[in-house]
Amino acid sequence: MIPAPNARNARIGSVIHGLRGLSSVVVALAVSTAGVTVRGENDAPALRLHGLVEPVRSHPVVVPRLAGAGPGTLVVIHLVKPGTRVRRGDLLIEFDRQAQIKTAHDRQAEYQDFVEQINRKRGEQLTARAHGETELKIAENAVRSAELEVQKKEVVAAITAEQNQLTLDEAHAKVAQLRRTFELRRKADAADIRALEIQRDRAMNAWKHAEANAERMRVVSPIDGMVVLKSTWKSGTMGEVQEGEEVRSGLGVMDVIDPSAMRVRAKINQADVALLRVGQPARITLDSYPTRTFKGRLEQLSQIGAVSTMSNRVRSFLGIFSIDGADPHLMPDLAAAIDIAEERR
Repeated sequence: MIPAPNARNARIGSVIHGLRGLSSVVVALAVSTAGVTVRGENDAPALRLHGLVEPVRSHPVVVPRLAGAGPGTLVVIHLVKPGTRVRRGDLLIEFDRQAQIKTAHDRQAEYQDFVEQINRKRGEQLTARAHGETELKIAENAVRSAELEVQKKEVVAAITAEQNQLTLDEAHAKVAQLRRTFELRRKADAADIRALEIQRDRAMNAWKHAEANAERMRVVSPIDGMVVLKSTWKSGTMGEVQEGEEVRSGLGVMDVIDPSAMRVRAKINQADVALLRVGQPARITLDSYPTRTFKGRLEQLSQIGAVSTMSNRVRSFLGIFSIDGADPHLMPDLAAAIDIAEERR
């Protein structure tokens, strides 16, 4: 007997409702799974991780820090374009050096002024010393003359002999006083010269620092590689540095990377760490180029986990995966999926 249309429609509706319930259960199980299990080659289960591509070798380029007192910010007047291939010694970034050049010229002028002051002071001291030596020579001659007069005491009156002795004593006292005065004057002259020499040396150091600061305004590439600009915080947003902008000293503005060797840095859930070992092979796929896959292996696995910001009970571990060979599609900061096949025992 053929069932009535209403009964048949009711049965079909119940079957559809059951299928919908089953699909929702499958979706819930997939969402709650910590590691995504997929089917790889030969239907072997694999652990899938996610990470970012980064270079193995790179050199950061920062805004130079100036020696001595200098401005806290510098103005960019030349900046190489991102993605440019550079060789060692090529200009990467240049800053306005007018302030450093002016400072170097000012410090050089101060240095030369102190040199002239020292030369003039030494000339004045030589003149004063010659005058003092002449005065001392006259006093010493007076002593010898007084000594000759004292030797005549046997043939002169007693009062004359006494006056001659007083004259000799005064001559000796004057010579001793002049010698002490000249010694103190020489020490004072040496101290004056030393003070000027210290100021001269400080001016020279400031001059050399200013010249070195001017040289730091040109930053060249230390290695052969490719330029990757960094995003920095400016005017309330994140963006790359542009020509004409002011940047503060010590700010990282770019990296020069070696694109011939890349790797993937991934965070690993604590539940999946037991499934991994150093040297384990992996298959890496770029999210931007899903049709391109690369062979690699786990090179490093951190022994200490980092605490999650959501809960101190959840920890993640750092894993570094190498990538075999080189490819122009391998660029820094690209998202990548890492599939690790289950090891057969």
